[in-house]
Amino acid sequence: MIQNKIVVRYMDGQLLKGVTNDFFPNKEVFHVISAEAPQGSRRLELSDSNLKAIFFVKGYDGNSGYDDKKEFDPEKSAIGRKIKVVFRDGELMIGTTNGYHHGRTGFFIVPADPNSNIERCYVLTAATQEIIFI
Repeated sequence: MIQNKIVVRYMDGQLLKGVTNDFFPNKEVFHVISAEAPQGSRRLELSDSNLKAIFFVKGYDGNSGYDDKKEFDPEKSAIGRKIKVVFRDGELMIGTTNGYHHGRTGFFIVPADPNSNIERCYVLTAATQEIIFI
């Protein structure tokens, strides 16, 4: 099974780093093995009720000094619709989506910055303040 490295961010600011192999947008529950848990630990069961976003990442460390670019490379064509997401906590993401529809629980966004540590992000619509196609 594919193990996806994720960083789960809650609306209250907490975060959990780990791996999952059963996250699907249409399921209310998924499981995570914490990156800090000892080998053989049980999986944590999470629901999307108090989550902000699930970041599918290249690595857990990232680069705290790096600020993702908030614009598209004009030399490259974007796949999907360009979108701007402002979370309730003020965080801004710019990227592309193929799955945003008003009224859905959430949607995936791929950051505009190809050098981002984030490969894709599942945004919980309830955690957003503003969503605009650009």
